[in-house]
Parts: sequence; structure tokens; C-alpha cells
Amino acid sequence: MKQSINILISGGGTGGHIYPAIAIANELKLRHPNAKFLFVGAKDKMEMEKVPQAGYEIKGLWIAGIQRRITFKNLLFPFKLLSSLLKSRRIIKQFRPNIAIGTGGFASGPALLMASLNKIPTLIQEQNSYPGITNKFLAKKVHKICVAYDHLERFFPTDKILKTGNPVRQDLLLIHTKRDASLSFFNLDKKKKTVLVLGGSLGARRVNELIESQLDFFNQQNLQVIWQCGKLYNDAYQKYNDLAYVQVHPFVNQMGMAYAASDFIISRAGASSVSELCIVGKPVLFIPSPNVAEDHQTKNAKSVVDHHAAILIKESELDSFAVVFETLLKDPGKQQSLSENIKALALPSATTDIVNEIEKLLKN
Repeated sequence: MKQSINILISGGGTGGHIYPAIAIANELKLRHPNAKFLFVGAKDKMEMEKVPQAGYEIKGLWIAGIQRRITFKNLLFPFKLLSSLLKSRRIIKQFRPNIAIGTGGFASGPALLMASLNKIPTLIQEQNSYPGITNKFLAKKVHKICVAYDHLERFFPTDKILKTGNPVRQDLLLIHTKRDASLSFFNLDKKKKTVLVLGGSLGARRVNELIESQLDFFNQQNLQVIWQCGKLYNDAYQKYNDLAYVQVHPFVNQMGMAYAASDFIISRAGASSVSELCIVGKPVLFIPSPNVAEDHQTKNAKSVVDHHAAILIKESELDSFAVVFETLLKDPGKQQSLSENIKALALPSATTDIVNEIEKLLKN
């Protein structure tokens, strides 16, 4: 293997695609300090901000997904695709990667396709229990597919699949040692139980509306709340910081501390969140977003709930929230079994296992 290797990584659109890509890059950088990295993302998407913050160079493609309804943007799609394919070809010609890695999102389609056409070893990582359109398209062209769930043979060639789990923040493995420090960090009352609310980095309207409607209920139950409302909704909910038992954050940067401080977690069911929550091992109530492709968040949540490891409430059934949550509060045995069962589903070595597969492709 060359002393210095060039590694191309493409994925984005959401944190669920970006953070696994960065985690893979960080592990590769530990093993190959002299390696050169180049990310490829979609212009105007969050990866153009998050990847440089993590210390990596990124180039943007003019690419976006097809809207479900008829729009002017859909008419532009063929032009965006051609532009992205041509730019990806230029990037590969100039950067000359030894391997190309895709973590999903529309930008990874042109980049990985061009890499495979240039006979470059390729690997994709699929976070969800129901694959995205890009990874389904790439499946026959890439060398290896790392997945986080069982039964993906319906979508991918069986001989290419390796179940690794999703890359997660490695500091989560030590949160059980940070309880006191995390309570001090958030200035929380050590005599109260803490509810952590996660609606994704941008926020979730229905989850926010639910929490707003239940603040009196949480107070009556002697609970305190760390509420990540998302940057889109921050202005609307900042007023609740005036309540002594509520903390509203547009985004929680110290997520390890937030997990360590929490006793109960209310969360969307994006793939990365589900993988992290398995490692965290706290009682979880999932409220999946119904507004995602193929309802994959519900499928992600069900894969945990079916192991009696979490509770699921559909958005259409949120009227039952107070009853369901109060029942959980009053049942320590249920809390313990949920914690134990969700921990049993964790795959904490996912990043290492994925990078081991990348190493094999590099050596071949």
C-alpha cells in the first residue's frame, strides 16, 4: 500500500449521512496520518458547513433530489445530474482517489458512479432499515455494502452485504461515567429526573408542538426537560427558557453530556439517532417522522420496538402521549428492561468494522 493514500468520501443532505462519513474519515485518519481526504457534497446543503468544521476539504455538486410533486426544480434535475456527473469525473481525474466511500444522499450518486466507472474500489454505508434511492442505484456497481439492519438482501446483492451497524460518536461509550459532570454542565437539579427531547438538527414541528403542550404535565411529574427544538423553531420556543425546569436549545453540541444527563429520551427515529440510542441505553420513546421516503423512520423504530427495547408512538396517535409516558414513569421494571434490551442491540464497533473493510479494499 502507498504511504500516502487519497480517500474520496461522499454523502450528505442530512446529519444522518454526514456524521457517519466524518466518523469514517476520522478513523481512517488515525490509521493513515498522511492520507489526503476529499469530501464531495451537495451545494447549499449542511455538509458544506459541517465537513470543513470537522477539518476536511469538500467540493459541492449542483445536485438535489426529485420532488414528490411537480415543480420547476424537477425540470432542472436532468441538467443538475449531468453537471454533477461531469464535475465528479473532473474531481476524480484531479484527485485520483485510491478508494471512494459513499454514505448516502444524492451527491454520493454521481461521485460513486464515476469512481466505479474509473475502476476505483468503492464502498457504501447504508444507515437505514429501508435504503435510500441513491444506495439502491449504486448497489450493483460498488464492491462492498456496510449495513446497520438485517434483511437488506431484498435491496442489495447478498455477497456484498456486511452488517456493521452505523458509525457513532465514540465518546458515547463512556457516558455512564459522566452523570454528575453532565448534570453540572447543564445546571440541572440532581433530585429530578431529566427528559431529553430530540427532533433532529433542523427540528420537528409535531414533536415541538407536543412538548409545548406537555410542559405542565412534565412539571406535575417533577421532571426537567432538555429540549432540542431545532434551529428552524428556535425563535418560537426560546420563551420557555423562562421556566426553571425547561432548557430550550436550537442544537445540542455536547450530545454526550445530554445523553449522560438524561433519564428518558423522546426522539425521532433517524438511523444515526437509533444507533446512538442503542449505545446510550436509556428508556426511549420514538416518534418517527412520517414525512420521509418509504416511511423508513417507522421501520427503524420498529426494528427496536420489536425487541421490546423502546416505545413507539405514531404522530397520528400523540393524544395518548401523557398516558403512555406516565405509565412508563411509574414502572421502574419497564424502564430497566427497555434499557437492557436496547443496549443489547448496540453495535459499538461499527466505525472500526467499516474501516477494516475499507482497508481490505485498499490492499486488494
